[in-house]
Amino acid sequence: MKKYLFIYKSEVMSNLQYIFNLLVGFISYLILIFIFLNLWNYMYDDPTQVINGYTKNQMIWYVIITEILWMTVGGRKLCKKISDDVKGGNIAYNINKPYSYIGYALSSHLGSCTIKALMFSILGIITGLVFMGDFPKLTIASCIMVIITAIFATVINTLLIIFIGLISFFIEDANPFYWVYSKFILVLGTIFPIEYFPVVLQPILTYSPIYVVSYGPAKLFVDFSWTSCIHIIIAQVIYIIIAYILCRLLYQKGVKRLNVNGG
Repeated sequence: MKKYLFIYKSEVMSNLQYIFNLLVGFISYLILIFIFLNLWNYMYDDPTQVINGYTKNQMIWYVIITEILWMTVGGRKLCKKISDDVKGGNIAYNINKPYSYIGYALSSHLGSCTIKALMFSILGIITGLVFMGDFPKLTIASCIMVIITAIFATVINTLLIIFIGLISFFIEDANPFYWVYSKFILVLGTIFPIEYFPVVLQPILTYSPIYVVSYGPAKLFVDFSWTSCIHIIIAQVIYIIIAYILCRLLYQKGVKRLNVNGG
């Protein structure tokens, strides 16, 4: 565990040197929030109007939180790195290292996510207060639970992207799979809550990654309840275990294939 903590700290320190580069990403974040603000202004004639259980303020804060979670991960870069490691043979150098490649990729990427999460959270909250003028009613305990679910969401998202990257063991390029995954989360998981989709689709979305990587933390932020919190955390823990096991199995099978092929 200490070695992964060291990798995590090293990545945090490394990213602190590129804070101004990260600020550039906030421009696109601000543009997205501005677009959605106008969208919800058009849909909600009355700010007190409730659509599918959400007021205008709740919807805008929902999008702010889901966009923070999405932009924090930066999955395209991680998927490309793992895919390049596999195709370039660099992953072979990690096989005999005193740490797991999956553990290394996870801890390293979480170090990068930490700095971005702090920056986007601060800037996102400021943006929300400027646009909306108020803040969702949260207690200290509910704030802590929202943060915990956000951390779990980032871990799950990272593990799923690692899994997609490891598919490169068996195909030439895993990036198209990431493109499909990213659009699935972005379109269905960040723009609208699950309640906005047809009743037939809602159970499917509840069991999909959307529920644990974007919907869960954002839902608790805008409409916290302990019942929902328990359900979301249980689902996230199950997803973390399953995602990690799948990554391990895929990695082991890929390494075995490398050994059989002599590379």
